[in-house]
Amino acid sequence: MKENETALCTWLEKHSGQLISMCDDIFTHPETGREEFYAQSLLTGYLKDRGFSVELGVGGIPTSFRAVWEQGTGGPAIGLLCEYDALRDFGHGCGHHMQGPAVVSAAAAVKALWKDGPAKLVVYGTPDEEYGDGKVTMLRNGAFQDLDFALMTHAGPNTTVDVKSLAMRSAYVRYHGRSAHAAIKPEDGRSAVDALMLAIHGMELLREHVRSDVRLHYAIRKTGQSANVVPDFAEAEFVARSYSSEYLEQVWARLERVLRGAAEMTETTVDWELVSDCQSKVPVRRLNQLLMDHARQLDAPQQIPYREQTGSTDFGNVLHRVPGGCIRVAFVPEGTSSHSQAWLDAGKSPALHSAALMAAKVLAMTAWDLACNPGLRREIQEEFAQNLAKEQREAT
Repeated sequence: MKENETALCTWLEKHSGQLISMCDDIFTHPETGREEFYAQSLLTGYLKDRGFSVELGVGGIPTSFRAVWEQGTGGPAIGLLCEYDALRDFGHGCGHHMQGPAVVSAAAAVKALWKDGPAKLVVYGTPDEEYGDGKVTMLRNGAFQDLDFALMTHAGPNTTVDVKSLAMRSAYVRYHGRSAHAAIKPEDGRSAVDALMLAIHGMELLREHVRSDVRLHYAIRKTGQSANVVPDFAEAEFVARSYSSEYLEQVWARLERVLRGAAEMTETTVDWELVSDCQSKVPVRRLNQLLMDHARQLDAPQQIPYREQTGSTDFGNVLHRVPGGCIRVAFVPEGTSSHSQAWLDAGKSPALHSAALMAAKVLAMTAWDLACNPGLRREIQEEFAQNLAKEQREAT
């Protein structure tokens, strides 16, 4: 390894006790989205103690934060993002409790050892990933605009990086009709359930006329309670996904016409409330390669070169604006699903602690490379711009 890489790893190993303690502390105090005040305080306290300037509640979410260290002016702004929300009534079964400790430790290591040239580290605490797309809210309120690059980490069954993610939009769709006695006066009724059934049928027919990467789902949430009363209300969640955010816009516009058409046919009314709006990741293979090169250097466990496709994440919204990547580090057996008891059981294990330290090392080394190598930065930014333009062209 290079001298700076050895120094970063040595610093992180020396301070690994506090990293592990923070992982265990957040695991023991699980907090769901927008309630993560304990984790926020723990992580920002660590950063304040190491000379970062900290702002709480950025981007319209009280449990978020932004922490900055800058030397000189005009240097690249390297973003390090972390989640720390738990699953409802379950705890940290997705490994989010390791992200914050790994990220703040990586930032502290770079700051402690950086000597020459301008540089800027921006650590963002990003709450409510599991259920609320916190990064989407934060973006809408001005967060992340100060970044040139965005890095993250996540625990997993393999050490790897993701190339693509599914853009996802979901909404609670509500039909409003008119109730009537279904036997005595059915002609006075206008069934909200009929409208919902037509909308679901329309979505099923839409599947035949979209690109192969599109996924369409629904779940009925509320309907009438009595069969002899024409139901005046029905609600379902509708979800659409695609590996192209731009193409998903077209699909969603068609779905909205289906929803309105079902209301027109049944003489009901319809409204909907947007629940989630995750964009797809814009892949930057050069940055993914850099992350995996460092993982290989460190002999990270259970490596696979990359995952070509994965699910949906609000990190994709950030990666539609700046180039970035996420290093996943293995801590459970290959094939083990997240949001499972196996992940929860391993949450304070030596394997999790080792994964958090490994993630901190990879992030620190990658952030250092980006900060000190203008040619690398240009290469990554040019690839990002090309891939974003390609996605926009292919959608049309």
